[in-house]
Amino acid sequence: MIVCIAEKPSVARDIAKVLGANTSHDGYMEGNGYQVTWTFGHLCTLKEPHDYTDQWKPWALSRLPMIPQRFGIKLIPNNPTYEKQFKVIESLFQKADSIVNCGDAGQEGELIQRWVMQKAAVHCPVKRLWISSLTEESIREGFKNLKDQTDYQSLYEAGLSRAIGDWLLGMNATRLYTLKYGQNRQVLSIGRVQTPTLALIVNRYHEIVNFKPEQYWVLSTIYRDTTFTATKGKYGSVEDGQKDLQSIVGKEFTVTDVSTKKGTEAPPRLYDLTSLQVECNKRYGFSAEQTLQTIQSLYEKKYTTYPRVDTTYLSDDIYPKCPDILAKLTNYAEYTAPLAGKKLPKSKKVFDNSKVTDHHAIIPTGVVPSGLSFAEEKVYDEVCRHFIAVFYPDCQFATTTVSGKVEDVEFKTSGKQILVPGWREVIKPAKEVGGMRDEGGGVKEEDEENTLPVFVKGEHGPHQPQLAEKWTSPPKPYTEATLLRAMETAGKLVDDESLREVMKENGIGRPSTRAAIIETLFKRNYIRKVRKSLEPTPTGIELIGLIREDLLKSAELTGIWEKKLREIEQHKYEARQFLEELKQMVTEIVATVMMDNSNRRVAVVAPEEKPKKAATKKAITSKPKKTLEGIDSSQRPAPRGNDMPSETNPDAIIGQVCPLCGKGHIIKGKAAYGCSEWRNGCGWRKAF
Repeated sequence: MIVCIAEKPSVARDIAKVLGANTSHDGYMEGNGYQVTWTFGHLCTLKEPHDYTDQWKPWALSRLPMIPQRFGIKLIPNNPTYEKQFKVIESLFQKADSIVNCGDAGQEGELIQRWVMQKAAVHCPVKRLWISSLTEESIREGFKNLKDQTDYQSLYEAGLSRAIGDWLLGMNATRLYTLKYGQNRQVLSIGRVQTPTLALIVNRYHEIVNFKPEQYWVLSTIYRDTTFTATKGKYGSVEDGQKDLQSIVGKEFTVTDVSTKKGTEAPPRLYDLTSLQVECNKRYGFSAEQTLQTIQSLYEKKYTTYPRVDTTYLSDDIYPKCPDILAKLTNYAEYTAPLAGKKLPKSKKVFDNSKVTDHHAIIPTGVVPSGLSFAEEKVYDEVCRHFIAVFYPDCQFATTTVSGKVEDVEFKTSGKQILVPGWREVIKPAKEVGGMRDEGGGVKEEDEENTLPVFVKGEHGPHQPQLAEKWTSPPKPYTEATLLRAMETAGKLVDDESLREVMKENGIGRPSTRAAIIETLFKRNYIRKVRKSLEPTPTGIELIGLIREDLLKSAELTGIWEKKLREIEQHKYEARQFLEELKQMVTEIVATVMMDNSNRRVAVVAPEEKPKKAATKKAITSKPKKTLEGIDSSQRPAPRGNDMPSETNPDAIIGQVCPLCGKGHIIKGKAAYGCSEWRNGCGWRKAF
């Protein structure tokens, strides 16, 4: 008997239908030599601190850092539905001749299914189904090309490293900051991705609050209902501006030059998850989480391909399938008709095997949708239009620059005119697709062109000059769209598409997790939404103010960690090395914070939250194998004794276990506290 395990009941039903497993049982379906069962996403999680030792059950500074010798997994507790389904899965696995892992084809999907199989002590051969859509054709093709599960070992190791890293930092740093600065009244949640993301928002808030506007003046004039601006730019003083203004009042404006330059604009790239979330936030006000849930729903309904992707490219093997997909998009016949019967262009900006790893960009499957919700209609429309547009010709436009002069003061204006719309026939400005309303009630026209009247060199006539007082503006608060872009490029806002592609390697988090991180910040009461803007709450501001360790809040450093996780997936970096670095980092953070004798505290009380639920993270196995299953850690024993020194008696530190090596005890030297194991290489030191 072959047992197939999917990640959701709905996916299991799709697979069972294709395989002919049509007989329903409690927790699985059977037929044609197959049994198809399912999880509900995560059934297992990493063990909590108290599962390893009773010493870690109470929250105490003296028990930090908590670094298990070997990480283990357990069923998510207190959920009868999960427990019942796991027993079904376990029973099927014990009798199986072989297993097919049908989890979502991504890092998280790999982790979810591996943990369940490890918990159930699977010993039979395991194959992997790897597909990018849930259409019947895709499922059949996937089962014809099953891979050995060992082919995805590095993917699992990357997910495993991510889960352990989140546990190490989240569990230790959350307890550390809560006990040290939370006044026993609130949990201060710290996370490997969550905290740098919050720091981005808080830092932007400080930039805005501390911004000092500077006054300047701009000289312009209106000639033939067209505004021309002085080429001198900003005037630093009103006197300089008035001087030029007075020199041109009553004098004629003369056009000195008219130049037109033609150009082309390539179609926008296909969507990855982040760019889709950004566009849907800008156009329709959808949150990142709402867009993720919507595109996931479209995927499960077979209308679009796998959504949790970070590439905007297609692999070469998709190219022959594109004409058929386009032909099936019957709701877009007016746009697909010009492409029918023609050889589709194969641009390197669209098809590039080197830019595709596990999955390609999000595209429609060709299955005609029905009964879509409002959000599904909008998201599906975005995906379809972008897919069609990449096969359209470039947009051709002309940029006209008109120069003018009054006395010795020169002016200039420019305008853009579309000559051949090309792909712009498919992707309309926001006002034509039901775009969001702006603050004044009008429709935002993101692609609105500034078309100029015809000017002739040498023409002249009256004009209306004016000197306008202006002030420099502070940076804009983050919206979900701009925050997602900042997370994607490690805190750097980058508009250029090709440059963004390069910087994705160092982004904060992954496309599939960024929406959840933003939602977590809302849930923790660290940020709030004011209209479309994201602002930190007083608690969020104070928390970031408390954290002096750059490792905890640096977007760039967190981006480097994310890059290492990707390199683990690509066999370019050792998972063990990544985890050892994290253990060392956690140990150093604990030592540094424990030695802080300031009176810093978070005064604002966040919504009540039970400590035992503060930082539960995802999991890993305890089975010792040659792979990462059951990673042995070079555990440094958790410090014992009293909590680290009182603010009124710094010498209370003497005699305590060293928070860095865990072997020596703290002694007092001539200029600093140190570790008794300093001769053996322990470098812990704290100045008086």
